[in-house]
Amino acid sequence: MDRDDKRRPRGPALSRRGLIVGAGCFAGMIALGGVGRAFAGDGGLVRLPGAQDEERFLAACLKCDKCRSACPQDCVSVARLEDGLLNARTPYLDFHKGACDFCGRCIEVCPTGALAPFDPASERLGVAVIDAAECIAWKQGGCVRCVEACPYGAVVLNENGRPVVEADLCNGCGACEHACPSATLMSYSGSRRRGINVERG
Repeated sequence: MDRDDKRRPRGPALSRRGLIVGAGCFAGMIALGGVGRAFAGDGGLVRLPGAQDEERFLAACLKCDKCRSACPQDCVSVARLEDGLLNARTPYLDFHKGACDFCGRCIEVCPTGALAPFDPASERLGVAVIDAAECIAWKQGGCVRCVEACPYGAVVLNENGRPVVEADLCNGCGACEHACPSATLMSYSGSRRRGINVERG
């Protein structure tokens, strides 16, 4: 063994082919993550009463549209492809159209039991969250529409006269979001969000 052999580092050398294969695998993993998100969506849809166990609901829902037809408040919509392939054509609550009064008609007409019995006194659809960037009261004051609309006293005014949500009292009925005028009065912003929005969870 000559002196140069002793100085040469031991171990595997990264070939050009190995580098290309590694980069391809890394890109594939990133792409699979994007495909996964496209397939499942962002998980932000507020579901109908009794559909809070998302896995159970998706397994049982036939996408028959009976719940949407039965809703007297007209607040049931169907998800689109951009909401995720798995969610497409499944029902969710659109509080821009109406608020849920927990009448139970959607549960009654569901042919598969995808919508389980629901008690609004102990269970909730989601929780309302103030978006200060969209809320008229937080930006310029004067609006109390969400406070007036909430049937549970979950939206109150703070010491500065701005609405805040008492999360423990909110069951996610969407009356506040439905009543919020920010999307109309500030439609120039192009945002679909309102000053108060019900979020799942």
